[in-house]
Amino acid sequence: MNPGAGAGQPKSGRPLPDKSRLRIELTAARAERHRDPDADQRLVERALAATAGARVVACYVARPEEPDTAGLLTALREAGVQVLLPVLTRVPDWAWFAGPDQLTPGPFGISQPTGVRLGASALALADVIWLPGLAGTVGGVRLGTGGGWYDRALLHARPDAPRGLLLFDDEVRDQLPHDPWDQPIDLIVTERRTITCGGQPVE
Repeated sequence: MNPGAGAGQPKSGRPLPDKSRLRIELTAARAERHRDPDADQRLVERALAATAGARVVACYVARPEEPDTAGLLTALREAGVQVLLPVLTRVPDWAWFAGPDQLTPGPFGISQPTGVRLGASALALADVIWLPGLAGTVGGVRLGTGGGWYDRALLHARPDAPRGLLLFDDEVRDQLPHDPWDQPIDLIVTERRTITCGGQPVE
């Protein structure tokens, strides 16, 4: 049995669903998911371990249905790590995380920082980049939400900065549809495991 396979995995020999259909299915599954605070904490601990030694980390404020990042943001800040958060304008932009009380509602129900905007090039400061997404593969394909914001933003990232994806474990897939402009990922962290894309899972 493939450890990366999950519910809804396309059957062998059948064409892959297109991205739009997959997004609908995965978003609906998240809306019905029973959340486990202990599992959320395990994901935070794995993500923290994966950022060991980083001085600047780019992350995001998760929506309620996504794997939670609130604990990760707080833990990073308490450890003295500077955290960049996205400012969701048409052109990618970033600002420093200064605490949960310095966040404001932004587009699509996503909270964003109220501080000085640093521009798209600020992502080059990040030693590790955590990305949102709906699914990912062990080969490094990420299925985002469809806006293309992160594909544009990642053009400003340093080539040596690992790109991680935070997922629920059943959202790790063998295959996903992807386009030539989709930016790859290096790492997937779930509540159960850490996967180096293209390598072996670390349980």
